[in-house]
Order: sequence, then structure tokens, then C-alpha cells
Amino acid sequence: MARFSLSEQAMADVRSLLDAACTGKPAGIPCASTVVVGTSSQPELFAHSTTASIGENDCKVGDDIYWLASCTKLVTSIACMQLVEGSILRLDDADQLESLCAELVDLKVVQEDGSLEPARSRITLRMLLTHTAGFGYSFLNAKLQTYSKAYRDGGVNFNEFSGYMDDFLQPLVNQPGGAFEYGISMDWAGVAVERVTGLKLGDYMQRHIFQPLGIHDLTMIPSLEMKERFVGMWQRDKEGHLSSRTPLLSRPLGADASDSFHSGGAGLFGSTREFGKILAMLLQDGRSHSGKVILAPSTIEAMFTDQISWLPNFARRHFPAVKPELVYVAEAFYPPCPPPTPQGWGLGFMITPGPTGRSHKTGQWSGLSNAFWWCDRERGIAGLVASQILPFADLKVVELWMEIESKVYEGIEREAADK
Repeated sequence: MARFSLSEQAMADVRSLLDAACTGKPAGIPCASTVVVGTSSQPELFAHSTTASIGENDCKVGDDIYWLASCTKLVTSIACMQLVEGSILRLDDADQLESLCAELVDLKVVQEDGSLEPARSRITLRMLLTHTAGFGYSFLNAKLQTYSKAYRDGGVNFNEFSGYMDDFLQPLVNQPGGAFEYGISMDWAGVAVERVTGLKLGDYMQRHIFQPLGIHDLTMIPSLEMKERFVGMWQRDKEGHLSSRTPLLSRPLGADASDSFHSGGAGLFGSTREFGKILAMLLQDGRSHSGKVILAPSTIEAMFTDQISWLPNFARRHFPAVKPELVYVAEAFYPPCPPPTPQGWGLGFMITPGPTGRSHKTGQWSGLSNAFWWCDRERGIAGLVASQILPFADLKVVELWMEIESKVYEGIEREAADK
């Protein structure tokens, strides 16, 4: 794999894009941060964060702790695959998964009218990692709202960001193994990690992923010092105006944080630069820049291999906004990659090419807070572009992500040509 740096022009262009996004009256984005990593001995190629002046609760210079939301899923999948490597967890053993997570036994599948039918198949860890287990998200699937009105106290819909495990005791919305459905599957994968190791998920990550990678500022339960550096959360209204709001996942930031559910799907807070060390490890076939082994190369290859080739258009479908304060209506997970190019899902994330210059087996995913990462092992480049805005996917942040990713690929091509 080629080793390269990022051209000075590309770094200047990316810095200008970030700064421009957070300037003006009113500012388009309250805060933005990016990190770009490669395969050199010092993998961080570029990092920059910027904030805007919006109102009474402005972001402060130096605030750099973000809620990474579903970017957490990548780290949970790494934890699972470490345990698979060690023959502690098994990808296709429903008996083992049910022995660890008795809540997954005898699940029911909710229908459009709210009625329930028994699950006809059993769930495996592979199904959880590929979102084919049948679980959904209450903000994306109306069946869960219908179910809640009929069966939950007060008819209150589920809230996957409450910090309580009760909100993950959900019925299925599809038969296991029958379809791709983005939802709480990775949270249950995290529960399996906890129960097989006897460690809280965040503690397992610290011991087996973060410490070997030299990561200090990624956690499920932020310290007081990290809380003081937390950027905050913002809401865009229908007219496009921004206002500060209570963080969606607020329990880990509060006084009762010690009892907060460690969400394998959305629980991590931290620095974008620290998250870049995880992406760099994936580029380096599972090793840290200092040579510490996190995963075997064969495991990394399996994670970046499409596991649902029988669903080449799984991401090209209508996604409703059941909770419009959290998500916008969407017609695809990744619209920049139109048909007939096949898209895939590996063991924990999406695999797709795109118009920016990335290769066909690039891994990517995002977080509800409008954070977007990509990892292109073929070309040896990866990065994260993040803000802290609801709803997802904010058009201004999506455009910023695509522009930055394009500039990065232009920059590595220019650097290669100069050499």
C-alpha cells in the first residue's frame, strides 16, 4: 500500500471549507471537525476543528468532545470480532447468543397493524452485525410506534437515547434473516460482549481497543474534564435556523451516569482525532502505528467483505422520519452512489464506492449527530467529518463531508503526481 502525505493545497482547501461552514450571520453549521489519516508511521495527515458564534450558548474555542452516535457501531463491531478471533463469540451460533441474551428468545415480529407473530428463525451475531436480525429503530420504523401505542405504558414510543436498557426490549419489525433493517442490532451485540466478558462495554473498549491504540478521549461515560470540553448539541428548525438543545444522549453526561446503559449502537463521546486512530488501525491491517495488534489482517478483510450480497440495493429504499426532530425523510442511505452499482454491508458498516475518488470496497458509516466516516483500504486513506446537529442528515454537513472527501482524494493524487 502506498504511503503518502496530503498536499499543502488540499490541507488549505479543507481548512477553508471547515471555517467557511461555520462563519456568516447566521452560521450554516455550529461546529465542524475533521481528521484525515493514512498509512504512514505518523498516520494523522490532517486535523482541524472550528466553531461558530450563533447565540447565547456559543461553542467555545477548545471544545472538541463530540457525541459520535452511530460511529460507535464501528468500535462495537471491532470488539465483537476480537472475541470471534479468540473463539469466545461465534458468528453463526444462535444457541450461544441466546444463552448470553435470553431476551432474544421467543421474540415476536410486529406487523403493520400492530399485531404480533412469532419469529420463524433464530438470531445470530452475524445477523446483528449486518442488521438482518429484524430489529428496527423507533425513529425510522413506524411499526414500533404502532406497537408502543398498543402495548407500552401510556403508549409512549421507544427512546433508544434514554440511557436505559428498557428501551432496547423491543419486538422485531422483520423476520430474522429476511431483510436489512437499520436498528438496535449493534446494541444487542454490545450486550453480548458485556455478558461473555463480564465487563461493561465501554470498559472492554478501553482495555482492548483504546489503550493499545493510545486513545485517551473516547468513552461511554465522559469525565468531568471531557464534559467541560463537550461541544454541545444543536437543532435546525424547518426554516433552517439553529438553536442549542439538550444533548440527545444526556444521561452519560449527568449525575447518574454510572448506571447509564452502554449503547453499542450510539454511546461513544470523544475527540474526532482520537477516532481517527481507529480508522488508521483499519488501514494498517489491524495494527496500531506502534505495531500493537488489534485484529488479524484476515479479520479486517472479512469485515470489509460484503455479507449481504443477496441484497445489492438494501440501502436504496424509502426511510421515513417517524421522529422528524431526529431525522429527515430519505430515499437512500447513500444517494451519491446510484444504481446499478452494487452496495454492500460488511461486519459492522456499509461498503460502497462514490463520486469522490474512493475505491469500490470503501467502508463507511455515520452518526445521528451528523458525523460521517469513511475508510478506503485500497487507496490507504480514511477520515471523519463531524458536526453536532439534529436532524440527520443535515444537508449542509453532508455537502461539507462530500466536499472534504473530494479535496482529500484530489490532494493525495496531486501529492503522488509531484513525486
